[in-house]
Amino acid sequence: MQKFAQSLLVLDLTGSNFYLGLDDFLSQLPILLFILIGGVVADRYDRRRLLTGSQLIQAFSAFALAALVFWDQITIWHVLALSFISGLGQAFGGPAYQSLLPSLVPRRDLPNAIALNSTQFNLSRILGPMGGTAVLLSLGTAACFFLNGLSFFLVVVALMLIKVPLPVPHEGPRRRIMTDLRHGLSYVRSQRLIMTLIALVVVSMFLAMPIVTFLPTVARTVLAPTAGTAETQLFLLMACQGFGAVTGALLIGTAGGRFQHRGRMLLIVQFLMGLIIVAFGFSTTPIVSYALVFLGGIAFMALFSMSFSIVQLVVPDELRGRVVSIYMVALRGGGPLGALVSGYFADIYSAPTVMIVNGALLSLITLGVVLSGKASSLKTI
Repeated sequence: MQKFAQSLLVLDLTGSNFYLGLDDFLSQLPILLFILIGGVVADRYDRRRLLTGSQLIQAFSAFALAALVFWDQITIWHVLALSFISGLGQAFGGPAYQSLLPSLVPRRDLPNAIALNSTQFNLSRILGPMGGTAVLLSLGTAACFFLNGLSFFLVVVALMLIKVPLPVPHEGPRRRIMTDLRHGLSYVRSQRLIMTLIALVVVSMFLAMPIVTFLPTVARTVLAPTAGTAETQLFLLMACQGFGAVTGALLIGTAGGRFQHRGRMLLIVQFLMGLIIVAFGFSTTPIVSYALVFLGGIAFMALFSMSFSIVQLVVPDELRGRVVSIYMVALRGGGPLGALVSGYFADIYSAPTVMIVNGALLSLITLGVVLSGKASSLKTI
């Protein structure tokens, strides 16, 4: 709901695609800077406490944004600064959150758990815009941020109700954080499969995520002039994307451990996702755009679930926090960088033009990787 309202707020304050991309970039910049340290911390300390602290930091950012909007003191620099602060909380909470799954679920059920976890997460993409539209039109933008702030305390309560195993104590003198971090990086460099996954994730996020960043622009400049208000079109686009993501997660979750040839399927999905983005960039018809963003949601969630399942299955538990944090740098870092670069070019050309180019590049790069044989390690999974 905050993402829905914040995107429209940035457009109202600036009218710029570049600032939409900059807001996304700054929200993820702390993840790029600190998430590797967060992974080491997640391997050392109580992951539940780390998550609780992360929720409180993000709650502060949401409440501050609500107050600034309510008293009409908001500027684009406030939005950007609070996005950065919220990202700080995620930098330390993200590795702890993802590392909890194997502690709560038997290994044989891990692919199902990851996909089903993605299902509940992506329900927010449907419920958020739905609630955001209702709250924004009836109570105003500030209420969207205030309710988001309250929601973090529900997560804190949920964390208090679960029992989480503590990390296994390190025998002997504890190594320095940077030593543990280098150990995790060395492990990743030695694993060709993980390196291939990380490279593919960076490319797909860099080229595919701008489709999400530009949804407010598409709603306002492409669809709204012929089919209702920008708020309505943005709600429908985000809801269709959310339905697609939930559908993709359910498909992967249903298959679970029975899913064969994950690596090959991952490459096929990435290639098709590029074609979907190209088609979405060309579309000017609302119903076609809804269908394409729905398919894009399926492809994105299938790509994430399959790649993350492979990582979780092959990583030893004592390195899980560090390796997950490295994977999350690729997952969370590629998108904002892509949004920043694409936002710059979208102001020079147009958002649809940039999406067409990005989608074509994604499909061509995937095809090139397959033909060159560099993805051979994936084909064995």
